[in-house]
Amino acid sequence: MHGYDDSFVQVNRISMNFGRIGAVREVSFEVKKGTIFGLVGSDGAGKSTLLRMMATMIRPSSGNILIDGIDVVSERKRVKDIMGYMPQRFGLYQDLTVAENIDFFMNVFNITGAERIKRREKYLGFSNLLPFVDRQTGDLSGGMKQKLGLACVLVHEPRLLILDEPTNGVDPVSRQEFWNILAQMRQEGMTIVVSTAYLDEGEKCDFLGLMHRAQLLDTATPADMRASHPTLESAMISRIREVDQELAHDSFKR
Repeated sequence: MHGYDDSFVQVNRISMNFGRIGAVREVSFEVKKGTIFGLVGSDGAGKSTLLRMMATMIRPSSGNILIDGIDVVSERKRVKDIMGYMPQRFGLYQDLTVAENIDFFMNVFNITGAERIKRREKYLGFSNLLPFVDRQTGDLSGGMKQKLGLACVLVHEPRLLILDEPTNGVDPVSRQEFWNILAQMRQEGMTIVVSTAYLDEGEKCDFLGLMHRAQLLDTATPADMRASHPTLESAMISRIREVDQELAHDSFKR
């Protein structure tokens, strides 16, 4: 954990209940300014729900989240101005071209004049999409669609970027290109929170949070999370099994 002086995101005992189901239970962590924080863990662990709460899409049942000291519930509008969020199914317009999609998002954020031209060149350039500006988005590959989605989220230059499994099902070359863009954004001072199903991507993060059964089990650097294990994957599996055995043991004792 980091001291509050250098943390950009503070998640304090956040819970989210859907009826009787606890989707996220008492989760707390901090994200240091200018770092990449990765959420990893089993399917259904609560990662997407947690990111949606951070992105102001749903209100927590309890606890609070501060982004640069701003409460995501009571000051939602202010938070949205400094944050970019890319959900698993990002809303690109399939019948618009690459250029028309990015122009639409720049209109939303009222980016005009020379700044508009500069950002269009920068983010489509990063994404290797400049040769495809006139192509219909529906005709792009999965990897190119994800890179266009990221470019559209980046045009208003958020200080915090929240990505929910952005490379799921994307080919390895496009995944690498996507992470090259994230590394560049981090170098420019952006803070990034990303969930991923790929543990090679987990290795690229500065810090990891391991989620399982709606709880955050550990936060550590990838190296510390691996510790005595040969790979990050074996370390995660071992930790999850350990928790499941403890839960089974507790149930048996009852």
